[in-house]
Amino acid sequence: MAYLNAQQRENLLNELSKLNFNKAKGKVRGLDPKSRLVVFRNAQGTGRWITRYDLPTLGTRVTLVESHQDALHGGKFKSEFELAEVIVEALPGNAN
Repeated sequence: MAYLNAQQRENLLNELSKLNFNKAKGKVRGLDPKSRLVVFRNAQGTGRWITRYDLPTLGTRVTLVESHQDALHGGKFKSEFELAEVIVEALPGNAN
């Protein structure tokens, strides 16, 4: 399978931006049979969590950025995550 070029990465970005976190995560994992989870919900600042996948067969790295808030529901605090940003970039070996 060939590496994704800039236009294909842009199309993937637009497609993933429309999905919620779980659907985007499943879509990314299904793109490449050799996909590798690099980071899962790593706190990168207050209320900003990242999940990153490397897709070596496609020469692409996908980062899903979530916003995090604690909300009070029925007298109990509940964590709420929302997909805030998607970053699709080429891996170092991908010159396309």
